[in-house]
Amino acid sequence: MKLVAVADDEQWNALTAGSADVQWIRAAEKFSFHQHTGADAFFIMQPNTSLNYSETRVPVFINSVIDTLAVLNTPQHVVRINGWPGFLQRSVWDIAGTVDENMASIATQLNKKFIWVKDEPGMVAVKIIAMIINEAYFALGDEVSTKAEIDIAMKLGTNYPFGPFEWAEKIGLNNIFSLLQKLSLQDNRYQPAPALINALQNL
Repeated sequence: MKLVAVADDEQWNALTAGSADVQWIRAAEKFSFHQHTGADAFFIMQPNTSLNYSETRVPVFINSVIDTLAVLNTPQHVVRINGWPGFLQRSVWDIAGTVDENMASIATQLNKKFIWVKDEPGMVAVKIIAMIINEAYFALGDEVSTKAEIDIAMKLGTNYPFGPFEWAEKIGLNNIFSLLQKLSLQDNRYQPAPALINALQNL
């Protein structure tokens, strides 16, 4: 199986780890699908508005956590995944879009389990984590505890690999804020915490 990826170093390492039977090709950010006509799938992990998805009929996985397929107006063979830091390494991926037999085969080759989710901003996993991070910033703003103590409490209490502030640093506070802003347009529960906004302004 030949897979082509446009990815930064962290994304590339996460994608190619544990897939010995897959031939990975790393493409430049500016490329054409016609340059890789023998590919079985494409992984576009970096923003690229110039791509014409109709140039290929094989599955195209795009890193689009916030923008939906409907907003992007993509064809049916394009699906969304979460390519933010810390998520590609997971054994289970949220997938928004139409998952067919070809994509199921790719999941097997990559030793991943694909979980179909609605084509909504944040999908499922990162939406939950963004909410946890936001609540942690509310607690910090209310001086309930310190960042370190909140992280420790969450890891011990929920067995999460990271505390909310560790997650925020790993994912990027800009990413979390952008997602919360988008989600808050439909649901006020996602309104970014003042302490999170202050932390973002002080970066």
